Amino acid sequence: MQIFVKKESRVFSGKEIELRMGTYQPISDEAIFVTRPHLPDMSEYLPYLETIWNNKHLTNWGPLANEFEKQLAEVLGVKYLSIVSNGTLGLLIAIKVLNLHGEIITTPYSFVATAHSLIWNQLNPVFVDVEDATGNLNPDLIEKAITPATSAILPVHIYGNPCDHEKIQAIAKRHNLKVIYDAAHAFNVRSDGQSILDWGDISVLSFHATKVFSSIEGGAIISPSLEVKQHVDRLKNFGFVGEVSIEDIGINAKMNEFQAAFGLMQLKHLDELKQKRKELFKVYLDCLTGTEGISFFPVNENVDYNYAYFPIRIDKKVFGRSRDYVYEELKKVNVFTRRYFYPLISSLEIYRTFESSKPENLPVACEIAEQVLCLPFYPDLQHEIAAKIAGYIKSLKK
Repeated sequence: MQIFVKKESRVFSGKEIELRMGTYQPISDEAIFVTRPHLPDMSEYLPYLETIWNNKHLTNWGPLANEFEKQLAEVLGVKYLSIVSNGTLGLLIAIKVLNLHGEIITTPYSFVATAHSLIWNQLNPVFVDVEDATGNLNPDLIEKAITPATSAILPVHIYGNPCDHEKIQAIAKRHNLKVIYDAAHAFNVRSDGQSILDWGDISVLSFHATKVFSSIEGGAIISPSLEVKQHVDRLKNFGFVGEVSIEDIGINAKMNEFQAAFGLMQLKHLDELKQKRKELFKVYLDCLTGTEGISFFPVNENVDYNYAYFPIRIDKKVFGRSRDYVYEELKKVNVFTRRYFYPLISSLEIYRTFESSKPENLPVACEIAEQVLCLPFYPDLQHEIAAKIAGYIKSLKK
């Protein structure tokens, strides 16, 4: 891999560049961020806006929201789906629907909304370590954390890589526990041809602008039955049943027509965007495979993956540089990666006092949090730029 260096007329190899730290030319004139939303031509969105203007229906189960919910369920291959205004509210509602209490076993390696949603429901998160291979909650450690106060397990499909559902479900059955999947990363992921969103007692998606599928903000709750879906739909509308009857203490999590319109537009591009992500994934993989000290999270062959992220692990002892060193050096060439997920939820001041937050209880999660770097990854990223990023990373090896 060759990278141009400013103040010189010739091209330097990666090793030569290493000797000239601080002289790099930006990989791109524009800042390259870890993600960037795909925006089709504006002309595609305008007819939806005209529909909204003509209907004068902005929210509260508008026609576009109803259509979006219907199409989304069909695309994802699930039967009972409720769209919500964002994924965090989806988690809050899912937890409330299952009427949980006491302690919830979950992962420290996730976005903070996973644990926050428990605290907001006056529940106590109990952090359990993760698998080294996937970063997902380690099912072999769950039972040791179960107490009489435990009512549920809340795993996360990290980077869209499915959790070990069979082991988790078997544990839940033995101990009469509920299972809520935080599926924020797992849009349209399938295992053995079936959607993983039907796993457990309920699953929650996020459609934030940074996600593989976006409705600007938004999310969805996948329920196991019509009865549960109806309960979800009540809770996302203050608990209303009909015009004047309120049966639950609900919240406002309805999706508006503008979000739904954006989602409907994006559904038309799913196959195209997935293919672009798959091709970009291969570019990074081809460029970085074989680099000592850099490894990846493998995806099982039976999984139809969504290519949501491209995380790498940097082993400081082998690579000779820390993850944070690479992170800072990339900024110098206009590349802004993210350390998903750092710091661990359990290491934040607001969670550090929990007994389960002690680092000695979470050695794998602590290690992964210090090693993982998510590289820029979005459908419109040029392959040439991705290859340069990979080459630059390799040039930093000591």
